[in-house]
Amino acid sequence: GCILDGKLYPFGEIARTDNCFRCSCNPESMRCCSLFHTPVGYDKENCKVVFNKKSCDYDVVQKSDPSKECPVYSRV
Repeated sequence: GCILDGKLYPFGEIARTDNCFRCSCNPESMRCCSLFHTPVGYDKENCKVVFNKKSCDYDVVQKSDPSKECPVYSRV
């Protein structure tokens, strides 16, 4: 298998690792891509970015009230 962040994964396709990556593992290599996109277009003065490990994505919430989401205009 392949080791990523100290965890052993089996050869083949891995739909989602513990750290929110999709990977392909073979005896020669392991290739991974992220399952999330980083917000870049949002109100940085009043909002903050928080990683949601359950959904494998970033939430953009109000600094004054993290229970309220902020609009996101673009992600990379």
